[in-house]
Amino acid sequence: MNETTSSGGNLAATITTNVPARLDRLPWSRWHWLIVIGLGTVWILDGLEVTIVSAVSGRLTEPGGGLVLTSSQIGMAGAIYIAGAVCGALFFGWLTDRYGRKKMFLITLAVYLAATVLTAFAFDALWFYVFRFFTGAGIGGEYAAINSAIDELIPARVRARVDLFINGSYWVGTALGAALAVVLLDVDLFPADVGWRLAFGLGALLGLGILLVRRNVPESPRRLFIRGRKREAEALVDHIEASVVASTGRPLAAAARPLTIRPRGAIGFVLVARTMFSLYPKRSLLCFSLFTGQAFL
Repeated sequence: MNETTSSGGNLAATITTNVPARLDRLPWSRWHWLIVIGLGTVWILDGLEVTIVSAVSGRLTEPGGGLVLTSSQIGMAGAIYIAGAVCGALFFGWLTDRYGRKKMFLITLAVYLAATVLTAFAFDALWFYVFRFFTGAGIGGEYAAINSAIDELIPARVRARVDLFINGSYWVGTALGAALAVVLLDVDLFPADVGWRLAFGLGALLGLGILLVRRNVPESPRRLFIRGRKREAEALVDHIEASVVASTGRPLAAAARPLTIRPRGAIGFVLVARTMFSLYPKRSLLCFSLFTGQAFL
């Protein structure tokens, strides 16, 4: 079945499926670790990026550092990174809903990789700003695509714990960034105008490893059936179940009763804003407060 837009008249009136129940009853397996490693490690990249910029900021203000920036320009670069993350989350989040999780979590990581490598070759403040914006856009897009995919692929009974574990890995990235900075900013080991560039390059190297793992992560079956692509969703779950049985060596329990849903097309920003501020204003305020507080830590 071809995917349609929100105005598409060829979406089925309703679909009865047990895809969610089949995914939720799966035992934890090697396949789930693939999802966690392939998708969840983006938080490590974010922590790494933020810490590296903080660590190298002093070097970037020194003569001979390759980029002679002022303290205000360093602050501006941080603000531009956050602005890029917000824009990337909104833009790529919309594309994720429209064109699929798998396409976007490959594209957003590629954007991050390219922008981070280019940051290492920045030769003045303007280009440093531009590359930091697109690095942030890639990370923001990752948040939008990855959160959706993880919540739709991880069983409901462990979803909250997995989300907590994955989001907490941000601090693993900060620790890694701090450790790298100690070595790479040592002028006895690397020239002053080289060490900070290598720091950004190593972040891209980690991202490249994640990209290789991520190629094996599938599209979300939940998204497929919500878009009316029931047969594709069920065939994909058949494959996932076979992988889980092969790794655990145990037969699967019977799935719960199917549910009936009404397929839909892409959701626009207006509906998202109405849902956030009309239906869930307190939750939205809490989330904004938490993310704003983290930005100032």
